[in-house]
Amino acid sequence: MECRSIELPPVGTNAYLLLDPESKDAVIFDAPMGAWNEIETVINSEGYQVKALYLTHGHWDHMLDAGKFNSNSIPIFGHKDDEVLIENPSSMSAFSMPGLEFNPAKIDTYLVDGQIIDILGKKVEIRHVPGHSRGSILFYFEEDKFAIIGDVVFSGSVGRTDLPGADFATLEASIKNQVYTLPDETVLLPGHGSETSVEREAKTNPFVLRD
Repeated sequence: MECRSIELPPVGTNAYLLLDPESKDAVIFDAPMGAWNEIETVINSEGYQVKALYLTHGHWDHMLDAGKFNSNSIPIFGHKDDEVLIENPSSMSAFSMPGLEFNPAKIDTYLVDGQIIDILGKKVEIRHVPGHSRGSILFYFEEDKFAIIGDVVFSGSVGRTDLPGADFATLEASIKNQVYTLPDETVLLPGHGSETSVEREAKTNPFVLRD
């Protein structure tokens, strides 16, 4: 399995494209503006079939292209607590950027805390990590020792908690109980910036340290 990080506009949001070279199946995590064009390139030039879009959360910079996946019959997975953001993204216009087009999307399948799902033949654990948004989730690939975590924690920082539905105490609990309880060697793939690790953030993150 190959994992490609794709940084997309307008605020440098990371989408993660997972590819299985044997089956030629692919999935993508988050759908910032421009994500669909990236997918079309993979489909047309490399012969992959895109099987699913997984949303770490519903904030506008992670879902602007999600409706295009609906339109192309690609199932979308996400948490129900962010459904209102995904189905009514214009509600986020007050904390977005001017001139953006807010197209609604629909989650086809809800994911819940503790659920184990199959992604490209890998067992993946879903962990609910609210605090940045109510419906934030992370995807833990135990066999491959990495987690796609959205905007919960970054390299040396954490997700914003000054947005509607956000709360620092809740985010802190999510980080300590759901992120820092992953094995130390787990690579963390965040929604913005560079990758980091559980060990590094648990020991050095200036906002939330492991107890």
